[in-house]
Amino acid sequence: MNSREQQLQSVNRLMDILDELRIKCPWDAKQTFESLRNLTIEEVYELADSISSQNTEELKKELGDVLMHILFYAKIGSEQKLFDLKDIADSISDKLIFRHPHIYGDVEVKDEEEVKANWEKLKLKEGNKSVLGGVPKALPSLIKAYRMQEKASGVGFDWNNKTEVWAKVEEEIQEFQESEQEANMDAMEDEFGDVLFSLINYARFVGVDPDKALERTNQKFIKRFTSIETMASDLNKSVADLSFEEMDAMWNESKKL
Repeated sequence: MNSREQQLQSVNRLMDILDELRIKCPWDAKQTFESLRNLTIEEVYELADSISSQNTEELKKELGDVLMHILFYAKIGSEQKLFDLKDIADSISDKLIFRHPHIYGDVEVKDEEEVKANWEKLKLKEGNKSVLGGVPKALPSLIKAYRMQEKASGVGFDWNNKTEVWAKVEEEIQEFQESEQEANMDAMEDEFGDVLFSLINYARFVGVDPDKALERTNQKFIKRFTSIETMASDLNKSVADLSFEEMDAMWNESKKL
């Protein structure tokens, strides 16, 4: 692999390129924090896709895109005399040292759970008013629920064991079914949210990433449904022309494949 010096030279090269583009390229010249925001979100999702697909070549490219965005924000911040790359690096370095007193201080921890618990307590000392304050509002709801549960658990607000959590899942399902029988749509939405929240909590308890699990199912559904479309095409039919029984039979066949 490349040496630290070689890696820093490549970062400097990228910074030089961004400096030049900022001056000479009309598109780059007009970018702001706000205009880059949605593009950055898109790049992070593309990065996540490359991780899920275990495509290391794409992962390298997407990490490059994200790095470029970080350096671009640093460039804009420097132009506005707000901050530069040094300030950004110093900020995260200081935070990491402060939040790892078991490495850079005299605190002792026995396992990962104690590290996570100390992390949340230290964040409150930094001035955060709420344990949940660090969860971004714009996070997708499923990931947001998981992160909120993790953070609450970090300060001791959690179930004792997975049996209790599953009992809560069953309780929430029953409450949803009762609201459904009453045909109360508002209550149904509320109770269904509770069902999802409790299932996410159970996934966390047994060590399953619910977002990753759902995406695996999404990809599985895409493959199997696409297979049905292919089978229909082989019969010179559109999938819309098939009966449910035909589609179900093809679905079962695609599962075997």
